[in-house]
Amino acid sequence: MTNSMEEVEDTDCILITGSNTAECHPIIGRMVKRAVDRRRAKLIVIDPRKVELVKFAHIWLRPRPGTDIAWINAMAHVIIQEGLWDEEYVKNRTEGFEALRTCVAEYSPERAERITGIAAQDLRRAARRYAQGPKAMILYAMGITQHTKGTDNVKALANLAMLCGNIGVEGGGLSPLRGQNNVQGACDMGALPNVLPGYQPVTDETVLARFQQRWSTGTRLSNRVGLTATEMFGAAREGRLRAMLVMGENPVLSEANSSHVRKALGSLDMLIVQDIFLTETAQMADVVLPAASFAEKDGTFTNTERRVQRVRKALDPPGRALADWEILCAVAQRVSRKMQARQAAMNEAGSHASHPRLFSHGYWEYKSPAEIFDELAELTPAYAGMSYSRLERGGIQWPCPNKYHPGTPVLHKDRFVRGMGKFHAVEHTPSAEEPDETYPFLLSTGRTRFHYHTGTMTRRSQGLSFIAPEGFVEMNPRDAAALDIRDGERARLVSRRGEITSRVRLTERSPHGMVFATFHFRESPVNVLTNDALDPTAKIPEFKVSAVRVEKLPEDPGQGSPTMLLT
Repeated sequence: MTNSMEEVEDTDCILITGSNTAECHPIIGRMVKRAVDRRRAKLIVIDPRKVELVKFAHIWLRPRPGTDIAWINAMAHVIIQEGLWDEEYVKNRTEGFEALRTCVAEYSPERAERITGIAAQDLRRAARRYAQGPKAMILYAMGITQHTKGTDNVKALANLAMLCGNIGVEGGGLSPLRGQNNVQGACDMGALPNVLPGYQPVTDETVLARFQQRWSTGTRLSNRVGLTATEMFGAAREGRLRAMLVMGENPVLSEANSSHVRKALGSLDMLIVQDIFLTETAQMADVVLPAASFAEKDGTFTNTERRVQRVRKALDPPGRALADWEILCAVAQRVSRKMQARQAAMNEAGSHASHPRLFSHGYWEYKSPAEIFDELAELTPAYAGMSYSRLERGGIQWPCPNKYHPGTPVLHKDRFVRGMGKFHAVEHTPSAEEPDETYPFLLSTGRTRFHYHTGTMTRRSQGLSFIAPEGFVEMNPRDAAALDIRDGERARLVSRRGEITSRVRLTERSPHGMVFATFHFRESPVNVLTNDALDPTAKIPEFKVSAVRVEKLPEDPGQGSPTMLLT
């Protein structure tokens, strides 16, 4: 997120796309409503579904799912054609503009209308409204990223923001809304296959040398880029990955093509799950390590606006549960001792083969999370000025390069991190799956306000389960009438990967030809259906566009109204 949450209420125009902000990010959603109601900000919502914020929008565009690049390029086309772009900003702070101009010249609003279904005059109106800001902010979420061209979707939005001089200014920016409470922090810490903490590339020998020296590894750290979570399941199926440790995640329900995931996990020699509950994934594990919840440990979370905040222990963990860092250190110490014992045995036997030393024991014997954080700050420039003592006074937004720095609310304010902002010419391409006679509907997935991710925690709340006891599929009444499906009936959804049954909710929120399903519920595990085709760069599956068919189920005379699920 290039900007801060509070700036949502201090901007002239907000463009939201690929995000049901009011339900999935309700605090920010409330800020958007206040910005419109009190500050008179203009709101543009671009989403196939009639999400809650459409009621507050001045402009609502309803594209066909999977056509985002076409409408974004068309808006850029209009802005350039009508001279609404910030020429001085583009000239002084960016590069690659001519390639962008050539690309978007082919995306007239009329051509975009044929691709997206959005009327040409509405595209022009939205483009003018955004460009005339004068300050304009873009908010987006997984409706933009969870596509086979998700990376290009984000690049196209960045093009739009830079074209109008909206990067590096207060009240502007490009702001992805994180779907979970510490996604940003996990990425910052290096929980990605190609970087060390602070997004320092594993392929950079200077970076590796600094970490090697600090950790006293004794051997060279690997510069190989690893696998993303989604790629790991394919590797497990092929026998290239033999063991897996899953922490605080439930991929049996959350990953695309989840039948494939089950088979992959079953192919492993060992599956270890570290969690606070016995999830569907944990039930498949060889070993379950009981972890402490957020309320039972000390640490930091980094939120969607890059703000690092202290988390303080309020309760003792139950039973033998430990904080995640304690579990990881204990496992690492045991692995290191085993490898050293094996090496010693091989040496006695006269073998010249050697195993790489993991780390000296001292660097797995931390005394507290604060000690780990101090090491992080020492090795990570963006966190260099932070410490637990500073964070006691309040959260700090990175980058914070020294202990006197106040933090950075707005990124790229004077210059881009890379020097010049780079335009990328990106082209519209179809989704991996398109509707056909056998699978005539497009399926998209998402959350409901009352449950969180796979329901591991929220479905244990009696109140939330009373309000939202089961999963549902939204369907347009016109489509349902053609299949003789009534509101509240159960129906079968079938894709090329599997099938589920779920209750149908008839609503105009979903357009003709599209169905929408929640993914929180094990009784209707919608990710059995979703497509695991990957974005070639980010390797994220195409959750938001899968081809399905909907079938009416025979009536069950013994089936009454849905029962309340209290788990």
